[in-house]
Amino acid sequence: MASEHLAELVKSLPTTPGVYLFKEAAGKVIYVGKAASLRARVRSYFQSTGDERPKLAALVPKVADLEFIVTDSEAEALLLENTLIKRHRPPFNTRLKDDKTYPYLKIPLHEPWARPYITRRVESDGARYFGPFASASSLRQTMALIKKLFPYRSCNRVITGKDPRPCLDYYIHRCLAPCIGACTKDQYDAVIAQVVLFLEGKEDTVARQLRAEMQAASAGLDFERAALLRDRLQAVLRVSEQQKAAAPGGDDQDVIALAQGRDDALVDIFFLRKGRIIGREHFPIAGAQGDTPGQVITSFVKQYYDSAPQIPKVVLLQHPIEDQALIEGWLANKRGARVSIRVPRRGKKRELVEMVAANAQEWLQQTRVRWMSDAGNLQGALEELQEQLDLPRLPRRIECYDVSNIHGTNPTASMVVFLEGRSARAHYRKFSIKGVRGIDDYAMMQEALGRRFKAFARGEAGASPEAGTSATTAGVQEAPAPSAAAGLTAPQFGVRRLRRARRPGDGPPPKGADTSFAARPDLILIDGGRGHLNAALEVVLQLGVEDVALASIAKQEELLFTPDTPDPIVLPRSSPALYLVQRIRDEAHRFAITYHRQRRSRGELKSALDGIGGIGPKRRRALLRRFGSVQGIREAPLEEIAAVVGMTRRVAERLKEQL
Repeated sequence: MASEHLAELVKSLPTTPGVYLFKEAAGKVIYVGKAASLRARVRSYFQSTGDERPKLAALVPKVADLEFIVTDSEAEALLLENTLIKRHRPPFNTRLKDDKTYPYLKIPLHEPWARPYITRRVESDGARYFGPFASASSLRQTMALIKKLFPYRSCNRVITGKDPRPCLDYYIHRCLAPCIGACTKDQYDAVIAQVVLFLEGKEDTVARQLRAEMQAASAGLDFERAALLRDRLQAVLRVSEQQKAAAPGGDDQDVIALAQGRDDALVDIFFLRKGRIIGREHFPIAGAQGDTPGQVITSFVKQYYDSAPQIPKVVLLQHPIEDQALIEGWLANKRGARVSIRVPRRGKKRELVEMVAANAQEWLQQTRVRWMSDAGNLQGALEELQEQLDLPRLPRRIECYDVSNIHGTNPTASMVVFLEGRSARAHYRKFSIKGVRGIDDYAMMQEALGRRFKAFARGEAGASPEAGTSATTAGVQEAPAPSAAAGLTAPQFGVRRLRRARRPGDGPPPKGADTSFAARPDLILIDGGRGHLNAALEVVLQLGVEDVALASIAKQEELLFTPDTPDPIVLPRSSPALYLVQRIRDEAHRFAITYHRQRRSRGELKSALDGIGGIGPKRRRALLRRFGSVQGIREAPLEEIAAVVGMTRRVAERLKEQL
């Protein structure tokens, strides 16, 4: 419930458009929003509206005071909202990370002897701006490219044309050297104009100009200049060929898509000009926890285009946004022409959006991997995990298990291993579940764990390794898998109770042993809730596996369960330990579902020849080589089938009958 002070403030709010600022008790702004009617919008926060978003539930109790600014229109409120979000950086707003520091490429066309350079401020000074770029490094890569293509000056000296000698750039054909008067002002300005055209994505125009200049130089017998122009033309054409022709039609478009985790998000934007991808940028997003994809993209569009110097004719989005008509009008006003925001549902444009979304997802994953590759981060995550789970030692070896099936069909399980916080693919193992019928995830998990620790108990592998980085226990004769309801006994697994877990100092495992199964984990992590944990605990206790910690992680709430604590453990959202556990859980899920799909695909590709008496692998191969397909066999005369090497007339008759 809002305080009396806050309730009175809400009642006194005007019904006009404007911006509201929520403040905590210390006076810090924690949220900024806009509204067509300030009173109605702000009052909705403190009423029961059925909106159960976690962010809203966390925000409202912290609001101790509010401030508002009235505007003449909702469009003005939109602009003011962006400005205030950048100024206050409120934690409950979805926002670009470090948006104040995004760099731009500036070309001051109004200055004599203009040169491109990096700036972090966009002004109305007649200069051309390109960006914003996600980082200074990506902008420097762009500048390095255009510097190779166009010989503009990169120095900041005063140009008089009377310097005694030029710098090295002149001798390697990277500058026209206006400092010594080696070019005219018109010649230099033509190069700068080509830089602008190139950055706008108009490589074809640049190529035509260079070709015309080359031909003119050749006709004038200036073969040295013609050769330089030829090399520059070829370089521009190579860059142009590398740019993917992706957009149907020739409209200038920006394509925006999102990759969103539970606690992080990243937006990718591809720039298409005249049907070609001329660049891309990726922007990390802060404060997106609990927001829908549409809300995140809405915030990005407003904040990005608030400072973007170039706005295309079309903006393609992955998800619908809020206030689309209002934002289209705002963008059209900035561009000076109509702007269309679209969310394609099918066709080439939808494929283009999906490509950008896949790139965003890949970049977000790479960001996580880079975080995981930092030894300091990993050590801190392991130490925090040890403390939070009250482990007796640092969890240097973590094994995570997951099961995958569709309505009980083709059930599989995975075991992934992380050593010192890093993925150890050579230790991954996969299980084909054989002893469970129907949908029983608990029993499937118990079968996988039982087989793994049966091998551990006797100090040898339950299977021989397959090719690649994984092994399967599919070829092992196992006792029937236990059921969660039936209870477990050690004889079911044919194993005696362990006196002591195998330790690193015990020497090498027996000859032929699977080193992954012979190793003792410091922590077993189960993908699931309390029920999955109890099923795993039952297996471990019945097999007498000692000195191994157990925990499970529930997917939705990201809660950790341990056998010794009745309440779940909630790690902070910014916790390195939670990040590590999520990474391990996701890897186990990926590995399990990949193997499940492989098994399902093999089942779906079974030939119609399977199961026909007398048709074994050799005859099947011979028939398919002779007739090409099952349909070819079905249409072939009986005599031709019987004439195939290895076939008899009796088997051929049976085959024709059953086909």
